[in-house]
Amino acid sequence: DQRPTGGGGLRRPTGLFESQRNYLPNFVQSLLSSVDLRDRQGCTMVVGSDGRYFSKTAIEIVVQMAAANGIGRLVIGQNGILSTPAVSCIIRKIKAAGGIILTASHSPGGPGGEFGVKFEVANGGPAPDIVSEKIYQISKTLEEYAICPDLRVDLSRLGRQEFDLENKFKPFRVEIVDSVDIYLNLLRSIFDFNAIRNLLTGPNQIKIRIDAMNGVMGPYVRRILCDELGAPANSAINCIPLEDFGGQPPDPNLTYATALLEAMRGGEYGFGAAFDADGDRYMILGQNGFFVNASDSLAIIAANLSCIPYFCQMGVRGFGRSMPTSTALDKVAKVMKVPVYETPTGWRYFSNLMDSGRCSLCGEESFGTG
Repeated sequence: DQRPTGGGGLRRPTGLFESQRNYLPNFVQSLLSSVDLRDRQGCTMVVGSDGRYFSKTAIEIVVQMAAANGIGRLVIGQNGILSTPAVSCIIRKIKAAGGIILTASHSPGGPGGEFGVKFEVANGGPAPDIVSEKIYQISKTLEEYAICPDLRVDLSRLGRQEFDLENKFKPFRVEIVDSVDIYLNLLRSIFDFNAIRNLLTGPNQIKIRIDAMNGVMGPYVRRILCDELGAPANSAINCIPLEDFGGQPPDPNLTYATALLEAMRGGEYGFGAAFDADGDRYMILGQNGFFVNASDSLAIIAANLSCIPYFCQMGVRGFGRSMPTSTALDKVAKVMKVPVYETPTGWRYFSNLMDSGRCSLCGEESFGTG
């Protein structure tokens, strides 16, 4: 039953990963075996999680198996924490062979919740269908897996840890990196941080309210919006990653982001946002709790690309949207004379458009935007 669902990877009840012997190793070995042996030997991979229950146990198994499978270096977020966009960013920055993200997206956490394993390839995007199918076929016939069961990594200590393994000329290296640093540097190169800082701290400042829903985005919200851009510390709520996300699904919508919705309805804040567990989807609220749906959110960004330095410098090649997303984006594109590509649901289709140089901004009906 280990067929990955496209970009969503393998998502199952946590109890299955915990109780069924070799369930996680079987999938991890299938995933690693899907990478050609020549490409695997000595390569670098990135590992992160959304901090949910069972993540640290799973990371230990992934590290032990990566070492035994000839991976040369793993780059892991401190305490195992890395958002999905940050994993993509690091893969591209260091030219890694791929990345493993332990997340079940917006599904509940805890022993009675869900757990998942996602695989990102060298372009930083989710594994394409051909890779997912290869993983699945291997998973059905696998008879053994390779592991270094005694290998232990300190996820809390920043820096390099080296391990001498039998039958390897070079030591196996693990680098624990700050969860936010590399991603923050990328954002600095895309957005006008001075303009945003002015908006959050200047004479006409706008008050914001950001809900990390006790998922992976807490450290990013605090560091980027509060420390770097000057929003008051109390602008950010639910910023401590919890194994059970505080007992509710970390799903950024009007049903579950109720604390944010109530705060916004009071009229004190001009802008609100909530994130899902692994930080690749968001919800936007305007003053008095005005809900900006995913389709309009994408169209608004597209209509205001001239405010974003990255697009002023790079230009706009095209827009992409998933099929269930409304045609609000199409109307903006028509005025801007920019092509629009309609894709099936699934981030991997956007990755194809981006890699072929046709798409500069894309989004889907569930608030994923890139």
